[in-house]
Amino acid sequence: MAKKPPLMHLSIETADSGFYSGFSKNVAITSKVLVSALIVWAISVPENAAAVLNALNGLLLKNFASWYIYTVAFFLVLCFILALIPSTGKLKLGQAGDKPEFSNFSWFSMMFGAGIGIGMLTFATAEPMYHFATNPNVILGEAEGFSANNVTPAYVWSFLHWGFSAWACYALVGLSLAYFSYRRNLPLTIRSGLTPIFGERLSGTIGHVVDVVAVVATILGVAQTLGFGVEQFVSGLSRIGLGDWIIQPDGKPTAAGVILALLVIMGASTLSALSGVGKGIKWLSNLNMGLSFFLLAFFLLFGSTFFGMNALLNGLVDYVISLPQLLVTVWRPDGTETGDALAAWQGGWSVFYWAWWIAFAPFVGVFLARISRGRSLREYIVGSIVVPSLMCFVWFMVVGGTAIDLTLNGSAGDAIWSAGQESQLFVMLDLILSGGVAWLMAMIVVVLLLTYLVTTADSAILIVNTINAAGAENPSGRPHIIFWGSALSLVVGGLLIVGGLGAIKTAMVIGALPFSLVMVLMAFALVKAVIRDGIREKNGVQSVHVAP
Repeated sequence: MAKKPPLMHLSIETADSGFYSGFSKNVAITSKVLVSALIVWAISVPENAAAVLNALNGLLLKNFASWYIYTVAFFLVLCFILALIPSTGKLKLGQAGDKPEFSNFSWFSMMFGAGIGIGMLTFATAEPMYHFATNPNVILGEAEGFSANNVTPAYVWSFLHWGFSAWACYALVGLSLAYFSYRRNLPLTIRSGLTPIFGERLSGTIGHVVDVVAVVATILGVAQTLGFGVEQFVSGLSRIGLGDWIIQPDGKPTAAGVILALLVIMGASTLSALSGVGKGIKWLSNLNMGLSFFLLAFFLLFGSTFFGMNALLNGLVDYVISLPQLLVTVWRPDGTETGDALAAWQGGWSVFYWAWWIAFAPFVGVFLARISRGRSLREYIVGSIVVPSLMCFVWFMVVGGTAIDLTLNGSAGDAIWSAGQESQLFVMLDLILSGGVAWLMAMIVVVLLLTYLVTTADSAILIVNTINAAGAENPSGRPHIIFWGSALSLVVGGLLIVGGLGAIKTAMVIGALPFSLVMVLMAFALVKAVIRDGIREKNGVQSVHVAP
C-alpha cells in the first residue's frame, strides 16, 4: 500500500564459494543448459532443428503478430506519457545527490553503439533500398516500385522500424530497472522490475524464471545482430583483399569466413568485457562514434546529400503524421492477393523487427540502466528514444538516400539493388570512389564495423553476467565471461553455418515471445510504482532508498 515505504530489499540467493561464487546457480546454470542445448541441437541435427524452428515460427507469426504490434505501440505511448507528465518527468533515476557518471557524448555513444550501431552499417543502405522496391504502399497500388513517388514511403517504413518504436522497447526495460535499482536499491536484474506485482516472491522460482527468460532472449537477440554484422564483416574483409576463400559466389560467407570473423570479434570482445564498462567498452564506444561521424561526414560531402535531405524531411513529416495509425495497423491473411501480400510483408518486416527489438531489450535495457544513474526520467526518455532515433534517421538520409538516388538516376543501374544486403554499402562506395580511395574507405568501414561488433558483444556478455550474478554491477566471474563469449560465438556460428540468418531469425522470434510478456508486466509494474510513489510523497512517506 502507498501508506508505507515500498519494497527496498530483494534477496536473491547466490553461491558463497566455488565456481559460481557470487552467482545465482538457479539462473546461471539453467541459462547455460538451455543455450548449450540449442547449440548442440542446431549443430548435431540441423535439418530437424530447422524444421521445428520454422514450424514454430509460422505458428507464432500466424497467431501472435497482433500481440507484437500492439505491445510495441503500448511501450512507446507509455514512455512518452511518463516523460510528458510534469510530476513523473522530473523524477530522478537515483537518490537526491546522484550525478550522471558519464558525459552526454559518452552516454549517447555507448547507447547508440550497443543499441543499434551494427544495424546502421547494414540497414542504412539495405532497408531504404528494399522498401524503395516494394512496401505496403506499392502492394496497395499507391506507389510504384523503383520510382520517384516511392521514395517517401520507403523512408516512412524505414523510420517506423528503426525509429521511436525500436528505442521505446529498450528504454522501457532500462527505465524500469533504473527506477527500481537506483531509487529503491533493488538488484540490477530483470526481476526487480516486477516487484510492485509479485513482491518478495521474486526471490524464488518466479524471479529465477524471469531472469532465465531474459538471458535466453538476450543471447538470441544479440545473435541476430551479430549474424548481420558477421556477414557484412566477412564481405568487407573480402573487399579489402583477404581473398575469395571467405566468401561464396552469392556473397554469403563461407564456414571458414564465419569462423575467422567470430575468432576476431569474440576474442576482442571477451578481452574488452574482462576490462569492464568504464574501460574497454567506453573507449570502444567513443572510437566507433568518432568513426561513425567520419563516415557520416564523408557521405554528406560526397553522397547525394540534397536528395537525402529532401527525402528525410518528407519522410519524417509523413512518419510523424502517420505514426499513430502505423503503430496499430495489423494485416491478416484474407484470401485475397493484396491481403495475403500485406500480411506476409508485415510478418517478414514489422513483426520480425518488433520481436528483434524485444529480444534485444533485456541486454540494451540493463546496459542503459547501468549508464543512466542520476538522470531525470524525462532526460532519460529523450536521450534514449528521441536522440538515437534522429541519429538513425540521419544515417538513412545520407547513406540510404545516396543509394536510392544512384539507382533512381541510373548511375548505379541495378548494382546496389542486386547485391546482398551485406555487400550493398561496399558496392556503393565503389560507385562513388575509385581505386585506392575506395579501398581505404572500405577499410574504414571494416574497422568501424569491428568496433560496433565488439562493443555489442562485450556489452552483451557483461549484461548476461550481471543478470546471472543477481544484479551485481561488476561480477568477478572471468570463467563465466569466457563461457558466454564462447557460447555467443557458437550460437551465431552454428546457426549461420547450418541455416544462415534465417535460422537465427527464426530462433530469435520464438525466444522473444516469453520476454514480451515480461515487458508488458514490467510496464504495468512501473506505472503502479510511479503512481504509488507520488501518493507516498504527498503523504510524507519514504519512497526513495536513503544510503546509510
